[in-house]
Amino acid sequence: MTDGGSTTERLVSLDAFRGIVMLFMSSNGLGIPQAAAHFPQSDAWQQIAGQLTHAEWVGCTAWDLIQPAFMFMVGVALPWSISNRKARGESPSRRLGHALLRSFLLVLLAVFLTSAGSQQTEWVFTMVLAQIGLGYPFLYLLAGTRPRTQAMAALGILSVYWLAFALHPLPPSEFDRSSVGLPSNWEMLTGFEAHWQKNANFAASFDTWFLNLFPREKPFEFNPGGYATLNFIPSLATMIFGAIAGAWLRTQRPAGRKAVVLAAAGLLGLLLGKAIGESGLCPIVKRIWTPSWAIFSAGWVCCMLAAFVAVIEAGGWRRWAFPLVVAGLNPITLYCLWQLSGGFLRDTVKTHFGQGCFGVLGEAYAPILERAAVLFLYWLILFGMYRRRIFLRL
Repeated sequence: MTDGGSTTERLVSLDAFRGIVMLFMSSNGLGIPQAAAHFPQSDAWQQIAGQLTHAEWVGCTAWDLIQPAFMFMVGVALPWSISNRKARGESPSRRLGHALLRSFLLVLLAVFLTSAGSQQTEWVFTMVLAQIGLGYPFLYLLAGTRPRTQAMAALGILSVYWLAFALHPLPPSEFDRSSVGLPSNWEMLTGFEAHWQKNANFAASFDTWFLNLFPREKPFEFNPGGYATLNFIPSLATMIFGAIAGAWLRTQRPAGRKAVVLAAAGLLGLLLGKAIGESGLCPIVKRIWTPSWAIFSAGWVCCMLAAFVAVIEAGGWRRWAFPLVVAGLNPITLYCLWQLSGGFLRDTVKTHFGQGCFGVLGEAYAPILERAAVLFLYWLILFGMYRRRIFLRL
C-alpha cells in the first residue's frame, strides 16, 4: 500500500534493529564485565568488558550507543505512526493530543520505574523513557516539516545548547571536587573543554535548582553518574535525525540505495562528530549528551541501521532476524521487564534448578550464565505475547 509516493509497508529491518538494541540493553552486558574481573591479566577479557560498560566521561563504547539507538528509532518510527493515524481518519488535533498524552505517560512511567524499591517517589528525569517523553512533543511538531527544516532545527538546537554550556561560568580555581562527587584522582577537563566538566556545568547547575523543586528525602546536590535532566534537549536532535532517516526509508526508492545513503550519512556524522570532539570545542560525552556526541552517536546508529536495511530489505535475508523482531515489536514491555523483574526471574531459576546452578562452569562464568538465562526468559515472555498478538504501546 502506498500513500503520496511513500511506502507504508512495515520494514522488518526496523523491528529487527530495535530488537537487537533492546536485547543488548536488557542483557546487562551478559555479565561479561563481572566475569572479566576474574581475568585481570587477559587483555581480551578487559577490552570486551570495557565495551560493555559506559565510558567514565569522555569517549564512546558499544554500551554507550544503546540509548542513542533507542531514541533514534523513536524518530524513525514517527513517520509510520503519523501515516497510520492519518489513514484511520484522525484529525490533526487528535493526533497532537495523542502525542502529548504519550509524552506524559512516558515521563510518568519513567518516574515509576526509577522509584521502584524506593521509600518515596524519585523525581528524576534522566531515564531514557523520560528523556523521550520530554522531547517527544517537539519532535511531533517538527514531523510535518521538510527534512531540510528538520535538519536545520536539529543543528540549531545543538548550537544553542553548545552556547549555553560555553557561556556558563567555569568552576573556580579552588574548586572542591568532592562537593560534586568527583574523586581526588578524577581527570579534570582543561581549557575550553572545562565547560563540560562532570557535575560542574550548565545542565548540572540547572538540576541543582530544578530537582529541588520536588519533594525529596534530602536536597539534590549532584547526579553520581553526571547525567542531567536537560539531556532531552540535545537528544531531541538525535530523534530528529531518526525522523529524517525514517522519512527516507518510507520512500519507494530501492532498498539498496536507501542503505547506501544511510551509510553515507552515518559516516558523515562519525567524521563530523569526531572532528568537533577532537577540536577542543566540545568533547564527546554521552552522559550529558554533548552536541559532538549527538552527531557522533547518530552517525554510528545510522551505519548500523544501514547494515540491517542492506541485509534484510536489499538482501532479502529475513528469517534469521525473527528472534530480534519478536523483541523489537514489544520494546516497552521488554524495558519494563528489565527494570522490574530481573531479580525475580533469577531467583526463580535458582529455586527450581538449585542455588548454585549458575556456577556449574565455575564462579567466573556464573554472571554470564545468569544474565543469559534471564535474557532467555525475557524473550520467552515476549514470544508468548507475539503469538497472541499482544503488543504494548503508549
